[in-house]
Amino acid sequence: MQPCSRFVFKVLRQLVHLKLLLPPTVIQVSAQDGNSIVLPTCGAPGDTLLIRQPERPFAATASLPNEVVTSLPGTSNRIAVVRPAFLPFDQQQQHLSEVIAPLGTSAVALAAHTQLAPQRLLVDEYTQSSSGSYVLSKAATELATYLQRRAVSVALVPDVTAAAAGQLADVPNSVAAATKLRSMQSTNRVLMVAPTAFGFNDQAAQDNSFMHQAERPQEHSSLTSQVCGEFSELHRQLTEVAGVEVQLFQHHIRHGTPDAVFPNNWFSTHAAGEGAGGVGERTLVLYPMKCSNRAAERRPEIIQVLLQQYPRLVDMTAHESQSKSYFEGTGVLVLDRVNGVAYVALSERADRALAEEWVSGMGYKDLVTFHSSDQRGKSVYHTNVMMAIGTDVAVVCAESVADDKEKQNLLVSRLAAILASFF
Repeated sequence: MQPCSRFVFKVLRQLVHLKLLLPPTVIQVSAQDGNSIVLPTCGAPGDTLLIRQPERPFAATASLPNEVVTSLPGTSNRIAVVRPAFLPFDQQQQHLSEVIAPLGTSAVALAAHTQLAPQRLLVDEYTQSSSGSYVLSKAATELATYLQRRAVSVALVPDVTAAAAGQLADVPNSVAAATKLRSMQSTNRVLMVAPTAFGFNDQAAQDNSFMHQAERPQEHSSLTSQVCGEFSELHRQLTEVAGVEVQLFQHHIRHGTPDAVFPNNWFSTHAAGEGAGGVGERTLVLYPMKCSNRAAERRPEIIQVLLQQYPRLVDMTAHESQSKSYFEGTGVLVLDRVNGVAYVALSERADRALAEEWVSGMGYKDLVTFHSSDQRGKSVYHTNVMMAIGTDVAVVCAESVADDKEKQNLLVSRLAAILASFF
């Protein structure tokens, strides 16, 4: 594709949104100095008092000094001390109220800059013993990770004070999702298939102009080994750094599925209430694939696992044989899950009639179709190659849409509505 001077909606919010199931407890600031916050404790008695000590600690201690305990506003089963990980010794640490603020029921706004490596914050947790002292139970947990483990929903924002003070109807998607005002645009739970039998897919290369000839799947493949190494680091970053929950599967050469690493093309999952309320219950959708070795990726054991979590099944796969028409999942569908709008770049793998069937069956509010092509004039095979919608950002390669009316409809009439929901 030609170099894209991408039409980027400039937003102030970060992409990452972290969420877990929440107890119905209100998080409260417990001190006027802005250095103490009470967190609910899910599944255990008592609350956790999150504090920043006036005198910066440079390490966890075996037990919390008595002078710290007696200076605190009230008591708690757990005391969690926040300290900077990489702040130079001669720089002042921020007040807790400058980096975290309650959003009501079991949710907080967290300053986005705390996710940048030099500005990371750590938590040392102390638990009250039978003698009344507070003994170190866990040291140096990254703050966002600690909050997740306490079952607190986190919205990353540039200004925590503004986020906490804003009117709920006007808050960005990250805050609205954390406070359950709107459905989530993005998720922190994904299914991945490791590329353990990866290789060049001759079938897919027929209409995918972005593919380059490479080694086919085989035993002792250097390509497969290289890709597995890269994928393992992606898995580590998602699980250990970003806090994403990953269900991980693998595949064998006997499956005959060289592209199994892209499972989003053959299935999608949808929460109840998604699509501006159009999705009535948790739903699994299976999609018709153009290539037979892509259709083979729909392995029964994976589908059964998904059905345990998404009991309603919408199966569109019969179109592969009945009408020879295809609709390849969230490769061809780019979804605005908050406002209920589906975007589809029409191609051999994205049939218009199936797009309309999907929108009607899923209860979405609108469908936007258009044509996208690369610099050689070939159709872009999947919509997600040229656009994406995140929690608080949308990106589209507008130069790939040649028709002026389609481009105008895509950018001005449609995506502008997404921009409005970011603020």
